[in-house]
Amino acid sequence: MTTVAPPLLHLNSPPELKVVEMTKRFGSLVALDSVTLTLKPGTFHGLLGENGAGKSTLVKCIMGFYTPTAGQILVDEQVYPIKSPKDAHGCGIGMVYQHFTSVPAMTVAENLVLSRYSRDQVINWKREYAGLRSFMERSPFQVDLDVPVGQLAAGQKQKLEILKQLYLQSRILILDEPTSVLTPDEADEVLGLLRQEVQAGHLSVLLITHKFREVLAFTDEVTVLRKGQLAGHGVVADLTVADMARMMLGTDRVTKEVDKTPWAEARPVLTVSGLGATKDNGLPAFGPLDLTVHSGEIVGIAGVSGNGQRELVEVLAGQRPAATGQVQVNGTPYRATRREMVRHGVYALPEEPLRNACVPGMTVAENMALRTFDRPPQARGRLWLMLKAIRQAALGLIQDFGVKTPSPETPIQNLSGGNVQRTVLARELSSPEVSLLIAANPCFGLDFSAVDQIHNAIVEARNRGVAVLLVSEDLDELLALGDRILVISDGQFVYAGPVAEANIADIGHKMAGH
Repeated sequence: MTTVAPPLLHLNSPPELKVVEMTKRFGSLVALDSVTLTLKPGTFHGLLGENGAGKSTLVKCIMGFYTPTAGQILVDEQVYPIKSPKDAHGCGIGMVYQHFTSVPAMTVAENLVLSRYSRDQVINWKREYAGLRSFMERSPFQVDLDVPVGQLAAGQKQKLEILKQLYLQSRILILDEPTSVLTPDEADEVLGLLRQEVQAGHLSVLLITHKFREVLAFTDEVTVLRKGQLAGHGVVADLTVADMARMMLGTDRVTKEVDKTPWAEARPVLTVSGLGATKDNGLPAFGPLDLTVHSGEIVGIAGVSGNGQRELVEVLAGQRPAATGQVQVNGTPYRATRREMVRHGVYALPEEPLRNACVPGMTVAENMALRTFDRPPQARGRLWLMLKAIRQAALGLIQDFGVKTPSPETPIQNLSGGNVQRTVLARELSSPEVSLLIAANPCFGLDFSAVDQIHNAIVEARNRGVAVLLVSEDLDELLALGDRILVISDGQFVYAGPVAEANIADIGHKMAGH
């Protein structure tokens, strides 16, 4: 017979959590380099950094998802080898993830009971409900125990994720971008109530965020990571936004040189007017946005993940319907159908190409032909595929774009990430009819040689008059390739200007929603 979860141990203060000289390598990649962080008992601690700075790697080492290459985790000055989330739970550490982990078809009560580390096979629901109601009376959030999770609003779902950790008696909460799915009012309510629990000495919180506003409003201390290293730490009351932006972005950015040539006959290619769309959960994703990209120009969109840029790319690529506004390409309405993309010369290099731009089980040659398989010489009468012509075209692209593959008949899912991206790049840029290229985080996770090749191909397209919309979370990439740069925050453009005049500090403030 199962037992009811014991009450929250509010009589004892949370333990001190200390991470000492933590390093994590993935092959030759150093994701985390000798980072030290201390979460003092009963404090609210912010963890800031650009995308890819090492924040998620650090907390995954703390939670036991990753085994660190070097370093130690101390709880109240005792070394604990945390090898799994269950080990972390034993130390009183719990994590609330960026995406919901509850089962939508089950009720709140069932999800709470399911969250326990328990092997009980029989549940006494009368006893469970008595314990759950008692727990809910003491908790900072109130959620109806009998409602299926799928019927809850996003704010209530996020409260449930936090309640699960409180129910498990976690005394240290790690929150991974907990407000990314919430409205500003919901975010303030959730963080404000947790702040009260921290001030009462019931909890310690480590908040991963990209928003300076949240750091200033709710945290006591902040640690900043940059490129896997500790970039700074301090008491929030003693720091300005400029101080934190300087730590997060650095002042010693080196922009690599690319061979860009001026394009004299600039004309509007992509024109976006009042465009808006919603997220999968129905909340506004972005908009209304106005945007123009000219021929022979790279317009970069900077922003921290989750601010509407993914949905914007999906609308332009025909993967998500627009809610409001209009899009024109070369002065005519554009609705992102395959037929219109061919007619207007719109091509795309999306994020996660194996999922968004390829058919994994199909061959390299077949994936290269996805744009052209229904046109001569690869098709006859729009009915018969000319396999020999498809193969010959693929052989030429493999050579021109340096795709490393055993043969054109190799399934594309067997290739490395860089070679998958090269394959998609070859398909999208080989046509002489390219007018507009939409590229989203085109170099994420790739090695240096692949990055240089993709950067060069994008710049070469720009130099021959292609209009390029480059969406990236890598600010250095945008500064190196872009002619103009925009910053998107909470679905709105909050900064715009030529790259040559870019103010890094101002861009950092805007990216962080301040």
